Amino acid sequence: MELIFGTWHWAISGFLIGVTMLILTYFGKSFGMSSNLRTMCSMAGAGKFSDFFKLDWREQKWSLALVLGAFVGGFIAFYFLSDGSGVNVNPETITQLQTLGIDAPNGKLVPDAIFSFETLQSPKGFAILLIGGLLIGFGTRYAGGCTSGHAISGLSNLQLPSLVAVIGFFIGGLAMAHYILPLIFKTA
Repeated sequence: MELIFGTWHWAISGFLIGVTMLILTYFGKSFGMSSNLRTMCSMAGAGKFSDFFKLDWREQKWSLALVLGAFVGGFIAFYFLSDGSGVNVNPETITQLQTLGIDAPNGKLVPDAIFSFETLQSPKGFAILLIGGLLIGFGTRYAGGCTSGHAISGLSNLQLPSLVAVIGFFIGGLAMAHYILPLIFKTA
């Protein structure tokens, strides 16, 4: 049971992602989560207001099933395949986050200082989530896809734009973690 309930080796996920990519390639599909937002907006009738959303969403039902599977899989993993100990965060990371006033997740997936209803109700917390969401949405559209689409699908298909996008994602993530996040959460 330790094998199922414990932390899985990264190679298992890598193998399963590779198998998924082979199956999608065989059927002429490409993996990506952000394209589903366009599909959902199209389903809701956004094509009446913008040509960008004029597409036959029925052709993308397979992709919506993939998103549903990700949600269901996450639910099953968290509630039925977890030992309840939460996320194991490196102690050095916890120390660095505490200097910014961000608590360890303590059995949760994310820290309350960033992702809680109390934080959302404060002007600073609301602004952080709103601006972050807008930047992610804009960046995803500008880059022509999300991190999963570029890093998994694009790189496996040897697409140069995906390599450039993934390098940009990493540089942006490092800049955010080392320079911007400390400015936002500076406690002194």
